[in-house]
Amino acid sequence: AVKKAVKKAAPKKVVKKAVKKAAPKKVVKKSAPKKAAGPTAAQTILKIIGRTKKGLNTAALIEKSGFNAKKVQNTVFRLKKQGIITTPTKGIYVKA
Repeated sequence: AVKKAVKKAAPKKVVKKAVKKAAPKKVVKKSAPKKAAGPTAAQTILKIIGRTKKGLNTAALIEKSGFNAKKVQNTVFRLKKQGIITTPTKGIYVKA
């Protein structure tokens, strides 16, 4: 007499149903009142260059605008690329 192995059923796992929670309310941030925007760096530098007939170099633009050297160089580069200013001689910028 051969005894057959009897498989015992594994105990069933208890599955908890997911309870839907109410979505959290969205917090709406109030923005600060906007300040009146002044002239941009490009507008300021173009205005300074436009006042001279001979043109200006970057040192003069830094002194007159009050911007740092990097800001003046980047702004002059953009204005030159757009064709708003030109360079009649090296380092001198005039309005196109």
